[in-house]
Amino acid sequence: MNLQELSKMYDFTGKTVVITGGAGVLAGEMACALVGCNANVAILDRDPALADRFIKQLESKVGRAIVVYTDVLDVNVLRQSAETVVKEFGTVDCLINAAGGNKPQATTSKDLAFFDLPADALRFVFDLNIIGTVLPSQVFGKIFAQKGEGVILNISSMNAFRPLTRVPAYSAAKAGVSNFTQWLAVHMAQEYSPKIRVNALAPGFFLTEQNRFLLTDKETGALTARGQSIISHTPMNRFGAPEDLLGATLWLLSPASAFVTGIVVPIDGGFAAFSGV
Repeated sequence: MNLQELSKMYDFTGKTVVITGGAGVLAGEMACALVGCNANVAILDRDPALADRFIKQLESKVGRAIVVYTDVLDVNVLRQSAETVVKEFGTVDCLINAAGGNKPQATTSKDLAFFDLPADALRFVFDLNIIGTVLPSQVFGKIFAQKGEGVILNISSMNAFRPLTRVPAYSAAKAGVSNFTQWLAVHMAQEYSPKIRVNALAPGFFLTEQNRFLLTDKETGALTARGQSIISHTPMNRFGAPEDLLGATLWLLSPASAFVTGIVVPIDGGFAAFSGV
């Protein structure tokens, strides 16, 4: 294989990528990169207005992007969203399941013991992360099954490998996402087509709007005790930046990873490799 053939693998001209939770910080960076690689990108989100902060960047790129309302917990809304995307772009080639997150009420603290975590908060976290990955995979995976090819990229977490203190629901839910990724990879390859691939990314500690003030002080920007502990256990000595996900994202969506399915890729600055001594 020559360099020209290798470079062409990362040209997504004519390909349509759907991103759930696409207006988020990390998913938004993925959307910008994919449009820059000539892809058509459908940003699906419950709050489409959140995409306003970066949608202008997409207008100067080579590919195209649309923003579509969806609800990853409502299969009928997802089907309507899929119809909108297919009507606009003709088909769907890749799905990134980036919708997910935690909830303060499902997190232990000095004021909230594990024994008192409310069931509705726990259920919210499980539903958002697991059901919110399964349902889009059903809706868009059916398109892939009919075509005989397609790529699903789930967003798990390093919490799935090593559960963090205080976040039992989120850690367990992301472990479920990793397990489901492996299950779906086998199911789609055996039952429908070996050209349908399913993988996942497992980001480590990335500063987002959700965790920023857990890891840094709101007033000074200095690291909190938890933030310092994380940095002390990260050999690269920093938090991840959204663009740190792009290399693995493009690789797993592209033909360059044609023989890769059922894996969960850690992107954590070495956190999982460090024993602490």
